[in-house]
Amino acid sequence: MPKMKTKSGAKKRFRVRAGGSIKRSHAYKRHILTKKTTKNKRHLRGTVTVNDSDAKLIRAMLPFAG
Repeated sequence: MPKMKTKSGAKKRFRVRAGGSIKRSHAYKRHILTKKTTKNKRHLRGTVTVNDSDAKLIRAMLPFAG
């Protein structure tokens, strides 16, 4: 059997917390920030928990996480 590999794009974007939930950062915060309001950019700071419907797919991409 070949070795299982982690999707390198997923390991850069997601982290598994100690409790098992998966955290991610917000999108739309990388470029073209001049036309976005300060309030909008402020709300895009920090991290959030991945939705339960997406968590199963992400866990398949991260077989060795948590």
